[in-house]
Amino acid sequence: MFCQFTEGYSISELSILYRYMLSCRRTYLLGALWLIGTNGFALLIPWLLKLAVESLQYPARALHSSAWYAALIIMAALAQGGVRIFSRTTLLHAGRRIEYQIREDLYAKLLTLDLPWFDRERTGDILSRFSNDLTNVRMLLGFGMLNIINTVIVYLATLYLMARINPSLTLYAVIPFPIMILLVKRISSSMFRRSKRAQEELARLSSHVEENVSAATVIKAYCREESQIESFREISARYFDCNMGMARLRGLMIPIMASTGGAGTLIVLFMGGSRVISGAMTLGDFVAFNGYLAMLIWPTIIMGWILNLMQRGAASMSRLNHVLKANATLTEPSQPAMIQKIAGDIELRNLSFSYNSEPLLKGISLRVKRGMRLGIVGPVGSGKSTLMRVIARLYPIGEGMIFIDGVDINRMPLRTLRDAIGFVPQDSFLFSRTIADNIAYGKEGAEAGKIEAAARLASLERDVQRFPNGYETLVGERGVTLSGGQKQRTAIARALLKDPTILILDDPLSAVDTKTEEEILAGFSDYYGDRTVLIVSHRLSTLRGCDLIIVLGNGRIVEQGAHEELLALNGQYAAIHREQQLRAEIEGY
Repeated sequence: MFCQFTEGYSISELSILYRYMLSCRRTYLLGALWLIGTNGFALLIPWLLKLAVESLQYPARALHSSAWYAALIIMAALAQGGVRIFSRTTLLHAGRRIEYQIREDLYAKLLTLDLPWFDRERTGDILSRFSNDLTNVRMLLGFGMLNIINTVIVYLATLYLMARINPSLTLYAVIPFPIMILLVKRISSSMFRRSKRAQEELARLSSHVEENVSAATVIKAYCREESQIESFREISARYFDCNMGMARLRGLMIPIMASTGGAGTLIVLFMGGSRVISGAMTLGDFVAFNGYLAMLIWPTIIMGWILNLMQRGAASMSRLNHVLKANATLTEPSQPAMIQKIAGDIELRNLSFSYNSEPLLKGISLRVKRGMRLGIVGPVGSGKSTLMRVIARLYPIGEGMIFIDGVDINRMPLRTLRDAIGFVPQDSFLFSRTIADNIAYGKEGAEAGKIEAAARLASLERDVQRFPNGYETLVGERGVTLSGGQKQRTAIARALLKDPTILILDDPLSAVDTKTEEEILAGFSDYYGDRTVLIVSHRLSTLRGCDLIIVLGNGRIVEQGAHEELLALNGQYAAIHREQQLRAEIEGY
């Protein structure tokens, strides 16, 4: 068997739904009233049938003819159908409304979570929670609640009416039900585990598809189609196996439910028939009793479906709770510092940081005064990008390690800190919108003139002018229609438009040619002004004009100084400089 069970979850996962249902209590109450009306007309039909039989059996004592009762039965059936429409639409509306509320809360919660949380999660898994898991919860709160309320009403009213006709026969008729409940309880616990596992496998399937669609170019370039198809087939087989296991349990549960009603019918036919023959029970009562017993069969069968919905809903809700109950490690300070405006003076005091257990930054101490340009260089994995992320407080950092304007960043309100920082990450991300929208994302409500000025400063304007739609050109998903250099320059323009006090550029020019790089750097010289600028780059030509350059190695500062000072040291920086000069000479031939 592919499908393995996941322990540690229970039906209690549904408890969080109480507050959502409470917000729709009036809708549920109205729906319950409509259901009472629906079942009231349905319960009236067997009683009218009893009177019709008695009018045929004892015409002298009948108040009305059988035709009169037949007409009433038709009217009751039509009324039942009409009221049923309102009961279903009302309760299904409640399920849709709660689905909307949960989706809003999920999305709002996602935006409060930090990068460490997203680093642990898969994109396809998150999307699966928003689609498949929410659908299961909606089904439970809509169709499920409708049938739960309907079943309670039918059982209470029907058993009461059956007891009024013949209490002892009612007791005999419900003898199979406790046995059925015990069997269903054992099946439902297994169904929950299978349902939870099925949702997890579906999340893996969604994640696999999402990754393959995003990496279609890489898959084709390396001829890995067959390998990915086989991998998809394995995940799909596990998902299929889990669902088939659930189908077998459902297939077992429904016959158990149906046989309960059948056993009750057999008992009534034997016991009730004997009483009719002996005269202890009238034929009309017997017909009505069987009519009410027949009304219990469908709610009994549907109970299995309800239990299945509850198990699937609980399994899905446990996955949604993983998001709703998640807490960000980066939180607002309990006693925030009162800051009017950030000037841009940065100080690192024995800064150390690790993603897991192995430290990536080790004992970095540095002072970058307002208006300075700091260049950062070093081999791959030396901690350059990590240093930029912790300064922007995208990851949690210990107290007393990073200060801006003399204030610990852990005491700064996140919005105040990040509003003052323009951050261009190493991997430029563009939204599936127009070029103008992507640039304007840095400053809400930016005017077209300022957008164009930022693009001009990032040396993007000439490229945009070559597009048929100019700044209104759609860039496609993740900016797929743009080149690597155009994507980077769009991201740079986005940061420049924000007009930040601190500008962090994490290797922003790696995908542009040398000539474009020189143009951008020349434009930046006027833009920098009093801004504090931190630049990470592998090209030393990008860092030549910096006031201070640090060389990172194994998470530590191994060299620091101006460009000429580092060359005079004849250390790692000088070695990198000679290597790049030699490469440039070779390319020049």
